[in-house]
Amino acid sequence: MIIVAALVALLQVTSARTGGTSPLTAAGTSLAVVFETVAGTATVAARNGAVSLTELPSLLRENRELRAQNVRLTTENARLEELVAQSDQASALAPTVAVYPRSVEARIIGFPPENETRTVTIDRGTVARVARDDGVIDADGVVGRVVEASPFASKVLLITDYSSSVPAMVQRGRWWGIARGNLTSVRVEYISQDAPIRPGDAVVTGEARSFHSGALIGTIVRVERSPTGLYQTAIVRPAADLASIDRVVVVPK
Repeated sequence: MIIVAALVALLQVTSARTGGTSPLTAAGTSLAVVFETVAGTATVAARNGAVSLTELPSLLRENRELRAQNVRLTTENARLEELVAQSDQASALAPTVAVYPRSVEARIIGFPPENETRTVTIDRGTVARVARDDGVIDADGVVGRVVEASPFASKVLLITDYSSSVPAMVQRGRWWGIARGNLTSVRVEYISQDAPIRPGDAVVTGEARSFHSGALIGTIVRVERSPTGLYQTAIVRPAADLASIDRVVVVPK
């Protein structure tokens, strides 16, 4: 202990004579700084923890309110987007309604389970003057025709259903045929073998029970010749997007 004390004294005296800082003093100062830092951090953490515990109920309440507000805003945003979409669709139908003054606007409200048939249900029926065999179109073209009409709803057979049959003609050249459903497309059969039809030609309805002439059915994408060579068949892509229709116009037969 005496030797250690003598060494400490010698270090201190030497540092004092040379004007430098004693290693022991530097070490002590460093330890003091570390202790103060640790103590200060612990004090701040303890104070913050106490504040957090005090404010926890209000923070939880604010969090619940913010979550509820977020849900309300999300719901309101979805409702506004739907209103905008409905407005756009109604505006798109306006020219079609203007062409057919006695037409009835309707919305799609149902699809067949498991897509057994290519039909949809609309929210207008006999009360709104909708009748069997009325034509149904949208802003883009032919959708189908009414096959059942009850007082407040009607069933529409889509033009792509296998049982659908509509008189049609290739607009360029006025060549006649019969448009039959082909599930995802339309086959216009019995077109004259001499008709120079080609992909890109527009196909429209002929004057018949359900439609006046000129309603767009779709565009030819492929031409097939019958095995006998007596007629041609045009494969037509429907003008109306039947997978996403929402609003339609019922045209009196």
